[in-house]
Amino acid sequence: MNPKRTYPIVLSIAGSDSSGGAGIQADLKTFSALGVYGTTAITAITAQNTLGVHAQHPIPAEMVYNQIVAVLDDLHPSFVKIGMLSNPEIVMAVADALSKYPLSIVLDPVMVSSSGHRLLSVEAQEVIEQKLLPMATLITPNLPEMKALTGLPLSTY
Repeated sequence: MNPKRTYPIVLSIAGSDSSGGAGIQADLKTFSALGVYGTTAITAITAQNTLGVHAQHPIPAEMVYNQIVAVLDDLHPSFVKIGMLSNPEIVMAVADALSKYPLSIVLDPVMVSSSGHRLLSVEAQEVIEQKLLPMATLITPNLPEMKALTGLPLSTY
């Protein structure tokens, strides 16, 4: 007898990275390597490579909301990983969609690319602080993001 194998399901809410090094593409690679079934809601499309971000285009907030609800209603992921959100409307759509479900949420507040390109508006950062930080189970900012979120001076050691 061969028992049916089940996999944990995770929803990644993030931007698409054309170079495959970050965002949705990197999340799906990581999920697969860990034996997790990855689902997605794409928040933005970026044109980027190893040298930097050349352009970005946010997905309409209503479409982001609909992607999230479609996955949550059918596949019932237990965990959500949030990355790039771009603007306040997308942040609100994500918060509204997730507020209806009991989930463990990992928030990676992507604000600036490693090449220095701003990926999140200041207004969106404020909405993240108000709406998504209280919902998060775990927050994984890098040092510049932590400084921006807390306003505190931080060291690198």
